[in-house]
Amino acid sequence: MFLWGTATASYQIEGAAAEDGRGTSIWDTFAHESGNVRDGHTGDVACDHYHRWSEDVTLMADLGVNSYRFSISWPRIHPRGDREVNQAGLDFYDRLVDGLCAQGITPAATLFHWDLPQALEDRGGWLNRDTAHRLADYAHTVSARLADRVPIWITLNEPFIHMVFGYALGTHAPGRALFLDALPAAHHQLLGHGLATRALRANGAGRVLVTNNCTPVWAASDAERDARAADAYDTLHNRLFNDPVLLGSYPDLSAFGVPALDAVRDGDLEVIAQPLDGLGVNYYNPTRVAAPAPGADTGGLPFVDAGVTGHPTTAFGWPVVPDGLRELLTGLRARYGDALPPVYVTENGCSQADEPGPDGVVDDQGRIAYLDGHIAALRAAMAEGVDVRGYYVWSLLDNFEWAEGYNQRFGLVHVDFATQKRTPKASYHWLKNRLAAEHHHGTPA
Repeated sequence: MFLWGTATASYQIEGAAAEDGRGTSIWDTFAHESGNVRDGHTGDVACDHYHRWSEDVTLMADLGVNSYRFSISWPRIHPRGDREVNQAGLDFYDRLVDGLCAQGITPAATLFHWDLPQALEDRGGWLNRDTAHRLADYAHTVSARLADRVPIWITLNEPFIHMVFGYALGTHAPGRALFLDALPAAHHQLLGHGLATRALRANGAGRVLVTNNCTPVWAASDAERDARAADAYDTLHNRLFNDPVLLGSYPDLSAFGVPALDAVRDGDLEVIAQPLDGLGVNYYNPTRVAAPAPGADTGGLPFVDAGVTGHPTTAFGWPVVPDGLRELLTGLRARYGDALPPVYVTENGCSQADEPGPDGVVDDQGRIAYLDGHIAALRAAMAEGVDVRGYYVWSLLDNFEWAEGYNQRFGLVHVDFATQKRTPKASYHWLKNRLAAEHHHGTPA
Protein backbone atom coordinates (compact mmCIF):
# COMPACT_ATOMS: atom_id res chain seq x y z
CA MET A 1 0.00 0.00 0.00
CA PHE A 2 1.39 3.39 -0.99
CA LEU A 3 1.50 5.72 2.00
CA TRP A 4 0.04 9.18 1.60
CA GLY A 5 0.67 11.22 4.71
CA THR A 6 1.35 14.46 6.44
CA ALA A 7 4.32 15.19 8.70
CA THR A 8 4.96 17.23 11.84
CA ALA A 9 7.60 17.54 14.58
CA SER A 10 7.11 17.57 18.33
CA TYR A 11 8.67 20.92 19.29
CA GLN A 12 6.98 22.62 16.37
CA ILE A 13 3.42 21.64 17.33
CA GLU A 14 3.04 20.13 20.79
CA GLY A 15 3.43 23.01 23.22
CA ALA A 16 2.89 21.92 26.84
CA ALA A 17 6.60 22.56 27.26
CA ALA A 18 6.58 22.34 31.06
CA GLU A 19 3.71 19.90 31.57
CA ASP A 20 3.49 16.32 32.78
CA GLY A 21 7.16 15.87 33.56
CA ARG A 22 8.64 16.99 30.25
CA GLY A 23 12.27 18.06 30.55
CA THR A 24 13.96 21.01 28.86
CA SER A 25 15.17 20.62 25.27
CA ILE A 26 17.87 22.55 23.47
CA TRP A 27 15.13 24.37 21.57
CA ASP A 28 13.49 25.53 24.80
CA THR A 29 16.83 26.98 25.85
CA PHE A 30 17.68 28.45 22.45
CA ALA A 31 14.27 30.04 21.83
CA HIS A 32 14.24 31.72 25.23
CA GLU A 33 17.61 33.39 24.62
CA SER A 34 17.11 36.87 23.17
CA GLY A 35 17.80 37.29 19.47
CA ASN A 36 17.81 33.64 18.47
CA VAL A 37 14.27 33.35 17.10
CA ARG A 38 12.47 35.94 15.03
CA ASP A 39 10.11 38.13 17.09
CA GLY A 40 11.12 36.28 20.25
CA HIS A 41 8.78 33.41 19.49
CA THR A 42 9.06 30.10 21.36
CA GLY A 43 7.48 26.66 21.15
CA ASP A 44 6.02 26.89 24.66
CA VAL A 45 2.47 26.64 23.28
CA ALA A 46 2.97 26.17 19.53
CA CYS A 47 -0.19 24.51 18.13
CA ASP A 48 -1.14 23.06 21.53
CA HIS A 49 -1.20 19.64 19.86
CA TYR A 50 -0.47 18.02 23.23
CA HIS A 51 -4.03 18.89 24.26
CA ARG A 52 -5.65 19.05 20.79
CA TRP A 53 -4.20 15.88 19.24
CA SER A 54 -7.63 14.29 18.87
CA GLU A 55 -8.88 17.25 16.81
CA ASP A 56 -5.76 17.01 14.65
CA VAL A 57 -6.21 13.26 14.09
CA THR A 58 -9.79 13.97 13.01
CA LEU A 59 -8.46 16.51 10.49
CA MET A 60 -6.13 13.85 9.07
CA ALA A 61 -8.90 11.29 8.85
CA ASP A 62 -11.11 13.78 7.00
CA LEU A 63 -8.22 14.62 4.67
CA GLY A 64 -7.98 10.96 3.72
CA VAL A 65 -4.30 10.28 4.43
CA ASN A 66 -3.39 6.73 5.40
CA SER A 67 -0.22 7.59 7.35
CA TYR A 68 1.04 10.23 9.75
CA ARG A 69 4.70 10.99 10.38
CA PHE A 70 5.16 12.57 13.79
CA SER A 71 8.17 12.92 16.06
CA ILE A 72 8.45 11.93 19.68
CA SER A 73 9.77 14.51 22.12
CA TRP A 74 12.93 13.00 23.60
CA PRO A 75 12.79 15.21 26.74
CA ARG A 76 9.17 14.17 27.25
CA ILE A 77 10.37 10.56 27.58
CA HIS A 78 13.80 10.97 29.22
CA PRO A 79 13.62 14.44 30.84
CA ARG A 80 17.26 14.40 31.97
CA GLY A 81 18.63 12.46 29.03
CA ASP A 82 19.40 9.42 31.16
CA ARG A 83 17.46 6.18 31.51
CA GLU A 84 14.88 7.59 33.92
CA VAL A 85 11.52 7.32 32.15
CA ASN A 86 8.67 9.82 32.35
CA GLN A 87 5.61 7.58 32.09
CA ALA A 88 3.28 10.53 31.42
CA GLY A 89 5.22 11.22 28.24
CA LEU A 90 4.85 7.65 27.04
CA ASP A 91 1.16 7.79 27.92
CA PHE A 92 0.67 10.76 25.58
CA TYR A 93 2.12 8.94 22.58
CA ASP A 94 0.18 5.83 23.56
CA ARG A 95 -3.05 7.84 23.25
CA LEU A 96 -1.94 9.43 19.98
CA VAL A 97 -1.00 6.10 18.41
CA ASP A 98 -4.26 4.50 19.51
CA GLY A 99 -6.15 7.45 18.05
CA LEU A 100 -4.36 7.08 14.72
CA CYS A 101 -4.92 3.34 14.58
CA ALA A 102 -8.62 3.80 15.33
CA GLN A 103 -8.85 5.96 12.19
CA GLY A 104 -6.87 3.54 10.02
CA ILE A 105 -3.90 5.91 9.84
CA THR A 106 -0.49 4.19 9.91
CA PRO A 107 1.79 5.81 12.52
CA ALA A 108 5.35 6.62 11.44
CA ALA A 109 7.38 7.76 14.43
CA THR A 110 10.58 9.83 14.24
CA LEU A 111 12.85 9.53 17.26
CA PHE A 112 15.00 12.64 16.87
CA HIS A 113 13.69 15.77 15.20
CA TRP A 114 16.21 18.17 16.76
CA ASP A 115 14.81 18.57 20.31
CA LEU A 116 17.72 17.03 22.21
CA PRO A 117 17.37 17.02 26.01
CA GLN A 118 19.29 20.02 27.31
CA ALA A 119 20.96 17.75 29.88
CA LEU A 120 22.68 15.88 27.03
CA GLU A 121 23.77 19.11 25.36
CA ASP A 122 25.28 20.16 28.68
CA ARG A 123 27.49 17.09 28.36
CA GLY A 124 28.54 17.94 24.80
CA GLY A 125 25.47 17.10 22.74
CA TRP A 126 26.24 15.41 19.43
CA LEU A 127 29.92 16.25 19.83
CA ASN A 128 29.91 13.66 22.63
CA ARG A 129 29.94 10.03 21.48
CA ASP A 130 27.87 9.03 24.51
CA THR A 131 24.82 10.81 23.05
CA ALA A 132 24.63 8.09 20.39
CA HIS A 133 24.21 5.51 23.15
CA ARG A 134 21.57 7.63 24.87
CA LEU A 135 19.61 7.68 21.59
CA ALA A 136 19.66 3.88 21.66
CA ASP A 137 18.31 3.86 25.24
CA TYR A 138 15.53 6.22 24.16
CA ALA A 139 14.76 4.07 21.12
CA HIS A 140 14.43 1.04 23.39
CA THR A 141 12.10 2.86 25.79
CA VAL A 142 9.62 4.09 23.21
CA SER A 143 9.65 1.01 20.99
CA ALA A 144 9.06 -1.26 23.97
CA ARG A 145 5.82 0.67 24.51
CA LEU A 146 4.72 1.41 20.94
CA ALA A 147 6.27 -1.04 18.45
CA ASP A 148 3.21 -3.30 18.60
CA ARG A 149 1.22 -0.53 16.87
CA VAL A 150 3.85 1.64 15.14
CA PRO A 151 5.15 -0.19 12.04
CA ILE A 152 7.46 2.56 10.72
CA TRP A 153 10.33 4.10 12.70
CA ILE A 154 12.67 6.90 11.61
CA THR A 155 15.79 7.25 13.72
CA LEU A 156 16.95 10.75 12.74
CA ASN A 157 15.50 13.68 10.87
CA GLU A 158 17.90 15.60 8.64
CA PRO A 159 21.20 15.10 10.48
CA PHE A 160 22.89 17.36 7.89
CA ILE A 161 20.63 20.31 8.74
CA HIS A 162 21.01 19.74 12.47
CA MET A 163 24.79 19.56 12.18
CA VAL A 164 25.13 22.63 9.95
CA PHE A 165 22.59 24.99 11.51
CA GLY A 166 22.95 23.75 15.09
CA TYR A 167 26.68 23.10 15.39
CA ALA A 168 28.48 24.68 12.42
CA LEU A 169 26.63 27.99 11.94
CA GLY A 170 24.75 28.40 15.20
CA THR A 171 21.48 29.62 13.66
CA HIS A 172 19.53 26.72 15.22
CA ALA A 173 19.75 25.13 18.65
CA PRO A 174 22.13 24.52 20.32
CA GLY A 175 23.59 27.61 18.68
CA ARG A 176 27.22 26.55 18.34
CA ALA A 177 29.29 28.10 15.53
CA LEU A 178 32.06 25.55 15.05
CA PHE A 179 32.22 25.46 11.23
CA LEU A 180 34.14 22.34 10.13
CA ASP A 181 34.79 21.40 13.76
CA ALA A 182 31.12 20.39 13.81
CA LEU A 183 31.86 17.26 11.73
CA PRO A 184 31.92 14.91 14.75
CA ALA A 185 28.22 15.72 15.13
CA ALA A 186 27.67 14.02 11.78
CA HIS A 187 29.35 10.80 12.82
CA HIS A 188 27.81 10.64 16.27
CA GLN A 189 24.31 11.16 14.86
CA LEU A 190 24.90 8.36 12.35
CA LEU A 191 26.32 6.11 15.05
CA GLY A 192 23.20 6.87 17.09
CA HIS A 193 21.12 5.85 14.09
CA GLY A 194 22.87 2.48 13.96
CA LEU A 195 22.62 1.83 17.69
CA ALA A 196 18.97 2.93 17.74
CA THR A 197 18.23 0.66 14.78
CA ARG A 198 19.50 -2.30 16.78
CA ALA A 199 17.35 -1.32 19.76
CA LEU A 200 14.26 -0.87 17.59
CA ARG A 201 14.67 -4.22 15.90
CA ALA A 202 15.26 -5.95 19.25
CA ASN A 203 11.80 -4.73 20.24
CA GLY A 204 10.13 -5.94 17.08
CA ALA A 205 9.94 -2.68 15.17
CA GLY A 206 8.75 -3.23 11.60
CA ARG A 207 10.39 -0.87 9.12
CA VAL A 208 13.39 1.22 10.20
CA LEU A 209 14.46 4.27 8.19
CA VAL A 210 16.68 7.29 8.50
CA THR A 211 15.52 10.57 6.94
CA ASN A 212 18.07 12.72 5.13
CA ASN A 213 17.52 16.14 3.65
CA CYS A 214 18.77 15.76 0.08
CA THR A 215 19.24 18.24 -2.73
CA PRO A 216 20.25 18.07 -6.38
CA VAL A 217 23.43 20.10 -6.71
CA TRP A 218 23.98 22.29 -9.76
CA ALA A 219 27.28 23.92 -10.75
CA ALA A 220 26.94 27.64 -11.47
CA SER A 221 28.76 27.25 -14.80
CA ASP A 222 30.55 24.73 -17.00
CA ALA A 223 33.90 25.79 -15.56
CA GLU A 224 35.86 23.00 -13.94
CA ARG A 225 36.32 25.00 -10.72
CA ASP A 226 32.53 25.33 -10.36
CA ALA A 227 32.11 21.62 -11.08
CA ARG A 228 34.57 20.85 -8.29
CA ALA A 229 32.67 23.17 -5.97
CA ALA A 230 29.41 21.40 -6.79
CA ASP A 231 31.01 18.03 -6.15
CA ALA A 232 32.29 19.22 -2.78
CA TYR A 233 28.87 20.52 -1.79
CA ASP A 234 27.22 17.28 -2.90
CA THR A 235 29.70 15.39 -0.74
CA LEU A 236 28.92 17.46 2.35
CA HIS A 237 25.15 17.72 1.99
CA ASN A 238 24.20 14.39 0.43
CA ARG A 239 26.97 11.80 0.45
CA LEU A 240 28.26 12.43 4.00
CA PHE A 241 24.95 11.14 5.33
CA ASN A 242 23.85 8.68 2.62
CA ASP A 243 27.12 6.85 1.90
CA PRO A 244 27.74 5.52 5.43
CA VAL A 245 24.24 4.06 5.82
CA LEU A 246 24.01 2.67 2.27
CA LEU A 247 27.62 1.82 1.42
CA GLY A 248 29.31 1.48 4.79
CA SER A 249 31.94 4.13 4.09
CA TYR A 250 32.43 7.87 4.27
CA PRO A 251 33.07 9.87 1.10
CA ASP A 252 36.39 11.57 0.43
CA LEU A 253 36.47 14.77 2.49
CA SER A 254 39.85 15.99 1.26
CA ALA A 255 38.21 18.99 -0.44
CA PHE A 256 37.58 20.26 3.09
CA GLY A 257 41.10 19.58 4.28
CA VAL A 258 39.83 16.62 6.29
CA PRO A 259 41.74 13.40 5.53
CA ALA A 260 39.42 11.35 7.75
CA LEU A 261 36.90 11.79 10.55
CA ASP A 262 38.76 11.43 13.83
CA ALA A 263 35.54 10.45 15.61
CA VAL A 264 35.26 7.11 13.75
CA ARG A 265 36.28 4.05 15.73
CA ASP A 266 36.71 0.44 14.66
CA GLY A 267 33.35 -1.20 14.11
CA ASP A 268 31.37 2.05 13.87
CA LEU A 269 30.64 1.78 10.16
CA GLU A 270 29.33 -1.75 10.56
CA VAL A 271 26.88 -0.42 13.14
CA ILE A 272 25.85 2.49 10.90
CA ALA A 273 25.48 0.41 7.73
CA GLN A 274 22.95 -2.17 8.90
CA PRO A 275 20.41 -2.86 6.14
CA LEU A 276 17.62 -0.31 6.11
CA ASP A 277 13.98 -0.97 5.33
CA GLY A 278 13.77 2.39 3.60
CA LEU A 279 15.50 5.71 3.06
CA GLY A 280 13.54 8.78 4.04
CA VAL A 281 14.19 11.71 1.71
CA ASN A 282 13.14 15.28 2.44
CA TYR A 283 13.12 17.49 -0.66
CA TYR A 284 12.52 21.23 -0.87
CA ASN A 285 14.76 22.63 -3.61
CA PRO A 286 17.96 22.19 -5.64
CA THR A 287 21.17 23.98 -4.65
CA ARG A 288 23.38 25.91 -7.10
CA VAL A 289 26.98 26.54 -6.07
CA ALA A 290 30.12 28.13 -7.42
CA ALA A 291 33.79 28.15 -6.56
CA PRO A 292 34.74 30.96 -4.15
CA ALA A 293 36.37 34.06 -5.54
CA PRO A 294 40.14 34.11 -4.95
CA GLY A 295 40.89 35.28 -1.43
CA ALA A 296 37.27 35.03 -0.26
CA ASP A 297 36.77 34.08 3.39
CA THR A 298 34.49 31.04 3.32
CA GLY A 299 35.51 29.49 6.63
CA GLY A 300 37.41 26.77 4.79
CA LEU A 301 34.51 25.77 2.55
CA PRO A 302 35.39 25.16 -1.12
CA PHE A 303 32.08 26.52 -2.45
CA VAL A 304 29.68 29.45 -2.22
CA ASP A 305 25.93 29.51 -2.73
CA ALA A 306 25.22 30.92 -6.19
CA GLY A 307 21.43 30.88 -5.87
CA VAL A 308 18.86 29.19 -8.12
CA THR A 309 17.33 31.74 -10.48
CA GLY A 310 14.56 31.64 -13.05
CA HIS A 311 12.04 29.86 -10.83
CA PRO A 312 9.22 31.08 -8.59
CA THR A 313 9.99 31.17 -4.88
CA THR A 314 8.17 30.36 -1.66
CA ALA A 315 7.63 32.85 1.17
CA PHE A 316 10.93 31.55 2.55
CA GLY A 317 12.64 32.54 -0.71
CA TRP A 318 13.26 28.92 -1.66
CA PRO A 319 13.09 28.16 -5.40
CA VAL A 320 10.15 26.03 -6.53
CA VAL A 321 11.57 23.34 -8.84
CA PRO A 322 9.24 20.31 -8.90
CA ASP A 323 11.38 18.41 -11.39
CA GLY A 324 14.21 18.60 -8.87
CA LEU A 325 12.40 15.85 -6.96
CA ARG A 326 12.50 13.56 -9.99
CA GLU A 327 16.15 14.50 -10.58
CA LEU A 328 16.99 13.76 -6.95
CA LEU A 329 15.25 10.39 -6.79
CA THR A 330 16.59 9.13 -10.09
CA GLY A 331 20.04 10.40 -9.11
CA LEU A 332 19.94 8.40 -5.88
CA ARG A 333 18.97 5.30 -7.86
CA ALA A 334 21.83 5.89 -10.31
CA ARG A 335 24.38 6.51 -7.55
CA TYR A 336 23.48 3.67 -5.18
CA GLY A 337 21.88 1.07 -7.44
CA ASP A 338 20.83 -2.04 -5.56
CA ALA A 339 22.16 -0.54 -2.31
CA LEU A 340 19.26 1.93 -2.35
CA PRO A 341 16.34 0.58 -0.31
CA PRO A 342 12.74 1.64 -0.97
CA VAL A 343 12.41 5.42 -0.75
CA TYR A 344 9.87 7.39 1.24
CA VAL A 345 9.53 11.11 0.54
CA THR A 346 9.14 12.01 4.21
CA GLU A 347 8.82 15.79 3.72
CA ASN A 348 7.85 18.02 0.82
CA GLY A 349 5.99 21.29 1.05
CA CYS A 350 6.18 25.08 0.88
CA SER A 351 5.66 28.17 2.99
CA GLN A 352 3.24 30.87 1.94
CA ALA A 353 1.91 34.04 3.54
CA ASP A 354 -1.46 32.43 4.21
CA GLU A 355 -4.22 34.33 5.97
CA PRO A 356 -8.01 33.86 5.84
CA GLY A 357 -9.85 36.18 3.47
CA PRO A 358 -12.99 38.14 4.41
CA ASP A 359 -15.02 34.98 3.81
CA GLY A 360 -12.78 32.96 6.13
CA VAL A 361 -11.28 30.96 3.24
CA VAL A 362 -7.50 30.46 3.05
CA ASP A 363 -7.00 30.33 -0.70
CA ASP A 364 -3.43 29.03 -1.02
CA GLN A 365 -3.33 28.41 -4.76
CA GLY A 366 0.47 28.55 -4.76
CA ARG A 367 0.63 25.53 -2.46
CA ILE A 368 -1.81 23.62 -4.66
CA ALA A 369 0.42 24.26 -7.69
CA TYR A 370 3.47 23.25 -5.65
CA LEU A 371 1.99 19.94 -4.52
CA ASP A 372 0.53 19.16 -7.93
CA GLY A 373 3.91 19.68 -9.58
CA HIS A 374 5.82 17.64 -7.03
CA ILE A 375 3.37 14.73 -7.11
CA ALA A 376 3.77 14.70 -10.90
CA ALA A 377 7.56 14.63 -10.44
CA LEU A 378 7.17 11.76 -7.97
CA ARG A 379 5.15 9.82 -10.52
CA ALA A 380 7.82 10.51 -13.16
CA ALA A 381 10.57 9.16 -10.90
CA MET A 382 8.55 6.03 -10.22
CA ALA A 383 7.98 5.58 -13.96
CA GLU A 384 11.78 5.69 -14.35
CA GLY A 385 12.12 2.79 -11.94
CA VAL A 386 12.62 4.37 -8.51
CA ASP A 387 10.92 2.30 -5.79
CA VAL A 388 9.00 4.96 -3.86
CA ARG A 389 6.64 3.75 -1.14
CA GLY A 390 5.28 6.94 0.40
CA TYR A 391 4.87 10.72 0.19
CA TYR A 392 4.35 12.98 3.21
CA VAL A 393 3.33 16.63 2.89
CA TRP A 394 5.08 19.09 5.18
CA SER A 395 3.07 20.00 7.07
CA LEU A 396 -0.33 19.19 8.51
CA LEU A 397 -0.44 22.44 10.50
CA ASP A 398 1.08 25.87 10.41
CA ASN A 399 3.60 25.66 13.24
CA PHE A 400 6.74 26.95 14.93
CA GLU A 401 9.21 27.17 12.06
CA TRP A 402 12.42 27.05 14.08
CA ALA A 403 14.44 30.30 13.89
CA GLU A 404 11.62 31.93 11.89
CA GLY A 405 9.13 31.46 14.73
CA TYR A 406 5.54 31.65 13.53
CA ASN A 407 6.37 33.72 10.46
CA GLN A 408 6.52 30.91 7.90
CA ARG A 409 3.35 28.92 7.27
CA PHE A 410 3.78 25.45 5.77
CA GLY A 411 0.45 23.93 6.80
CA LEU A 412 -2.42 22.40 4.91
CA VAL A 413 -4.38 23.69 7.91
CA HIS A 414 -4.18 27.33 9.01
CA VAL A 415 -3.63 27.87 12.72
CA ASP A 416 -4.61 31.10 14.45
CA PHE A 417 -1.93 31.02 17.13
CA ALA A 418 -3.88 33.40 19.40
CA THR A 419 -7.00 31.20 19.51
CA GLN A 420 -5.65 27.84 18.21
CA LYS A 421 -8.51 27.75 15.69
CA ARG A 422 -7.77 25.32 12.85
CA THR A 423 -8.98 26.24 9.35
CA PRO A 424 -8.34 23.79 6.51
CA LYS A 425 -6.90 25.70 3.55
CA ALA A 426 -7.82 25.34 -0.13
CA SER A 427 -4.80 23.01 -0.47
CA TYR A 428 -6.27 20.70 2.18
CA HIS A 429 -9.51 20.39 0.20
CA TRP A 430 -7.59 19.95 -3.06
CA LEU A 431 -5.48 17.16 -1.57
CA LYS A 432 -8.56 15.54 -0.05
CA ASN A 433 -10.14 15.32 -3.51
CA ARG A 434 -6.88 14.15 -5.04
CA LEU A 435 -6.46 11.38 -2.49
CA ALA A 436 -10.06 10.26 -2.91
CA ALA A 437 -9.43 9.92 -6.64
CA GLU A 438 -6.12 8.10 -6.08
CA HIS A 439 -7.76 5.63 -3.70
CA HIS A 440 -10.67 5.11 -6.07
CA HIS A 441 -8.41 4.31 -9.02
CA GLY A 442 -5.90 2.38 -6.90
CA THR A 443 -2.93 4.34 -8.30
CA PRO A 444 0.12 5.01 -6.13
CA ALA A 445 0.91 8.54 -7.30
